[in-house]
Amino acid sequence: MARFTLLDVAIANGSDAVTGLIEEATKAHPEIMLGQARTIAGLQYKTLVRTANPTVSFRNANEGVVASKGTYENRLVETFILNPRIEADKAVADAFEDGWEAALAMEAMGITEASMQILAKCFYYGVRTAYGGDAKAFPGLLDAYDSTNMVVDAGGTTDDTASSVWAVKFGPKDVQWVYGNGGELAVTDPRIETIYDASNNPLTGYVQELLARPGLQVGSIRSIGRIKKLTADSGKGLTDARIAALLEQFEVGVVPDVLMMNRRSLKQLRESRTATNTTGAPAPFPVESFNIPIAVTDSISSIEKLAL
Repeated sequence: MARFTLLDVAIANGSDAVTGLIEEATKAHPEIMLGQARTIAGLQYKTLVRTANPTVSFRNANEGVVASKGTYENRLVETFILNPRIEADKAVADAFEDGWEAALAMEAMGITEASMQILAKCFYYGVRTAYGGDAKAFPGLLDAYDSTNMVVDAGGTTDDTASSVWAVKFGPKDVQWVYGNGGELAVTDPRIETIYDASNNPLTGYVQELLARPGLQVGSIRSIGRIKKLTADSGKGLTDARIAALLEQFEVGVVPDVLMMNRRSLKQLRESRTATNTTGAPAPFPVESFNIPIAVTDSISSIEKLAL
């Protein structure tokens, strides 16, 4: 399914200098490459969410019915400042064999990749720094999903060794990235200014920054589901049966676009298929389950607490 993504945002805004950086940096982050994205003129907006449908029923002739209405609530979607900075001693950068421009370009790639890493981790963990989130970031899927109805408990028992698998539906009314201030996403031109060493002594340096305002919208709690407490304990890993149990929680007509998992979960799923196939031969690495594509990511931790 074709979706407007972060790369499209950069291209549409004419940020040619950063487009190539994003394309390279996001290859390892399916949360960003697959996730739909939109831009907003400001920094936040409200979404109107229907949390319950009205009650309807048939009636007999000459008999009335009780009036009913849906239940609604406004949810605020906010974007947050992501602003990593490069500082380089001018004398050192000028001595770079390919020129100071090449030196700064290499560092720009570094901060772009690091930015994509933290965005991908915040996609799940939000402000939870223990799992790679950021205390000043946006809320992640863990903050938004229905932990009562849209979850399957794998039953792992060893704390700090758990992982999760997420089923996600992307779209304007579902899960999407939001980039504020008109989709602001740019690496600034290098400038020369005074910078300071660890002892607060001044020196002349090149300075460059990346500036973006990302956020995450979860338009419906029925758009995401989670398998939790996947561990290396016997019988507590990922299987197709557990994926099927999770998909049963989604409403009819709501089909997740992707199953997000880390490499350990992918290995567990493969091993479960090997044990149940007719020949007992090793199964290939899975690419789908029940026709839903699998996306492998390093952004889902294998050291989650059982209480998470």
